[in-house]
Amino acid sequence: MSKQTFYSNGKLLLTGEYTVLDGAKALALPTTFGQSLEVETNDSNTISWKSFDADKSVWLDVVLPIDSIKNQTFSTENSVEQKLAEILYEAYKLNPSFLEGEKGFEVKTFLTFPRFWGLGTSSTLINNIAQWLKINPYELLKNTFSGSGYDIACASHNTAVLYQLKNGKSVVETVNFRPNFTQNLYFVYLNKKQNSRTAIANYQSKKPQISEIVEQINHITGEILQAKSLADFCSLSDQHEAVMSQVLEMPTVKKLLFPDFNGSIKSLGAWGGDFVLVASEQDPTDYFKNKGFETVIPYEEMILKS
Repeated sequence: MSKQTFYSNGKLLLTGEYTVLDGAKALALPTTFGQSLEVETNDSNTISWKSFDADKSVWLDVVLPIDSIKNQTFSTENSVEQKLAEILYEAYKLNPSFLEGEKGFEVKTFLTFPRFWGLGTSSTLINNIAQWLKINPYELLKNTFSGSGYDIACASHNTAVLYQLKNGKSVVETVNFRPNFTQNLYFVYLNKKQNSRTAIANYQSKKPQISEIVEQINHITGEILQAKSLADFCSLSDQHEAVMSQVLEMPTVKKLLFPDFNGSIKSLGAWGGDFVLVASEQDPTDYFKNKGFETVIPYEEMILKS
C-alpha cells in the first residue's frame, strides 16, 4: 500500500485557560507549526514507530507487537512508549478493524516545532491518529489525555476558533481574529514546558463560584474579538490576567518575572511555562533576550493565516 500522510496544526489558547473546562468560551489559535504522521503497511505484525523532533533528532523509537496492543500486554519502564501503546489500544477500541488480520505498520511522525515548546505534541498526535483510523479525535483525547479538547479544534481548523464545552460536548465556532495591530503582538517562550495535567489539578482544587468567573471570562473573550486598538487589547488582556490570578491564587507572569515591562503580558494555557503573549508598542525582542528569553516569535510568524 502506498504511504499515507496526515497533518495537524499546533495550538495556542488566547483566552479561557482553565475555565474552558467549566464551559467558558475560549479563543484558540492554530499555529503555523504542527506535526505530520506518515504510515505504510507491511506484514510484520508489529507497529514500528519513530518520532522526529524539529531538529530531525529521533526522540522516540519503538517496536510494538500488535498482539501486545490488542491484549494490553505491552509493558516498559519508558513512560512515553507506554503512553503510545495506551493511545493505540484506545484507538483500536474505537476502530477494531485497525489491527485485524496479518499486517503491520511503519509509522513516522515529524514535528515542525521543538517538542518542549508546548504547542501540542500530544494533541497533533491524537488528531493525526484519528484521521488515519477515521475515528473521533475528541473521544480519543478523552480516553487518553483528558483536557478540554480546544487543542483538537486547533489541530483540525485553519482559522481561529471559539471553543466551548456544552454538556460535555465540544462546540466549535470559526471566527475571524486578525486585528489591525498584530505587528505589535509577540510570543515569548518562558524556557520551560508546563505539565498541563498538574496545572489543571491545581486549578480544580481552588476554583470558587465558577459560574461568575465563566461569565467574566466570556465577556472578556467577546470584547477581545472586537478589540479595535492595541490599547483596548492590552486592557482586556490585563483584565483576564487579573481574574485568573485571583482564581489560581498565583501572581501574574508580568508581576512575577517582568514587572518593569512596558506593555501587556498574558499567559497562554497552563500558567508558569510554555509561551506568553506580549503586546507592546515597541519591538520587545531585546528586552526579553537581555533577560535570558531567546525565543521571541512575531504573531504573523506563529499564527496560521486563514
